[in-house]
Amino acid sequence: MLDKPLILGRKEWVALPELGLPAIKAKVDTGARTSALHAADIQAVGTPQRPMVRFTVHPLPLRPDIAIICTARVLAEREVTSSNGEKERRYIVETRLRVGDREWPIEIGLTNREAMTHRMLLGRQAIPADFMVDPSGAYHQPKLGARSYKSSTR
Repeated sequence: MLDKPLILGRKEWVALPELGLPAIKAKVDTGARTSALHAADIQAVGTPQRPMVRFTVHPLPLRPDIAIICTARVLAEREVTSSNGEKERRYIVETRLRVGDREWPIEIGLTNREAMTHRMLLGRQAIPADFMVDPSGAYHQPKLGARSYKSSTR
């Protein structure tokens, strides 16, 4: 008997534990190749042999008081074309994504998504082959939220 695939809705609560982000709403977008995370104050740090980037994430749009300072290893700098056709050079970092009880590594581009409803976009490269996306539904996985930050606000 085959295991049931994990089903994602068009919106899901996810976590990026290596970045100290226990809860962030993501728009699941199979039309987007690359995932994106809202980041501010992006600064290159580290060495040429081990490039790193430091940035600030405000994971909950209605809670600007929650600001998480993150550091991640830079995989690359890539030119990414956004949905409105504009090209932008972005740092691409690798981190772990947690959805429900599953966790796996993803690549994610850092960009300003302040004007967007969701602080994160989960692109098709980050969605495992054994997952299904239900575009008519939302929040099939466990709800996370601001309460996740009470003890972890930095």
